[in-house]
Amino acid sequence: MQTARDVLTPDALAMLQSIEAAGSFAAAARAMGMVPSALTYRVRQIEDALDVLLYDRSSRQAQLTEAGAELLREAARLLNDIDAVANRVKRVATGWEPQFTIALDTIISKSTVMELCESFFSQSPPTRIRLRDETLSGTLEALTSGQADLAIGVTPDPANTTDIHSKPLGSVTFVFAVAPHHPLANAPEPLSDALIQQHRAVAVADSVQRGRGLTFGLLSGQDVFTVGSMHAKLDAHLRGLGGGSLPRCMADPYIDTGRLVVKKTERGHRQVAIHYAWRGGKTATRGRALQWWLQQLESATTRAALLEQHRGHS
Repeated sequence: MQTARDVLTPDALAMLQSIEAAGSFAAAARAMGMVPSALTYRVRQIEDALDVLLYDRSSRQAQLTEAGAELLREAARLLNDIDAVANRVKRVATGWEPQFTIALDTIISKSTVMELCESFFSQSPPTRIRLRDETLSGTLEALTSGQADLAIGVTPDPANTTDIHSKPLGSVTFVFAVAPHHPLANAPEPLSDALIQQHRAVAVADSVQRGRGLTFGLLSGQDVFTVGSMHAKLDAHLRGLGGGSLPRCMADPYIDTGRLVVKKTERGHRQVAIHYAWRGGKTATRGRALQWWLQQLESATTRAALLEQHRGHS
């Protein structure tokens, strides 16, 4: 006996659509250039394989049963899916990657990335985009381990890493900032390491899977509150849960409104060079999705927006 997979072919599903459009078996057979008995036999084969009745035989018209109506609905969806797959395969054959994964450090502006994704999708490429949130050395690791095709927000400079290419994205200035109700807000400046060490620091966890990862600005013996992203760190600072360095571009709106206080320290402000990086391959062999993203990153305006256009917290 034939199985459902044997009989539910694209041709068979298209035949059911033809019967529905024609309104009767006889009319559908004429439209398809078949004798009515041959068409009826094919319908019976489907019914036998599924062990259901698709049509009410008491009607002179091709009256679908509930099961038949459900199959016809699914037939339309399946045939559309087949057409979509065929179109997708054809477009992938033109050089588009089936999937393109971007590792994003949490210092990167998500709204700017979404605007870039919107522009990318407006071309109707066959490539599926996947975004990965990473922090510190985990951003580069996602690239070097093959889990990402492009990494934005990489530090330090990955230029010496085998088969990795990189370009500067820009630089970020970090300032020491606390909430106005934090004990350090009114402390005399510059803050000494000994004074800072007495208060809890807020740190972003490195998403690296191997090794200890990177840490910045933490003092030996200091109490640490560790969070998963730079936005969570900012939130913790605003609540007075700790202090430490924040990217000036993220902190500025809250500094301007008095929700954060910048403090001078003995170490001074830190400036960090940020890069974007991608895995090897000559220009001629790059997929079209990678080419598109690299082209966008050639724009100084886009690079600046990725580091500076952060939307504020409520």
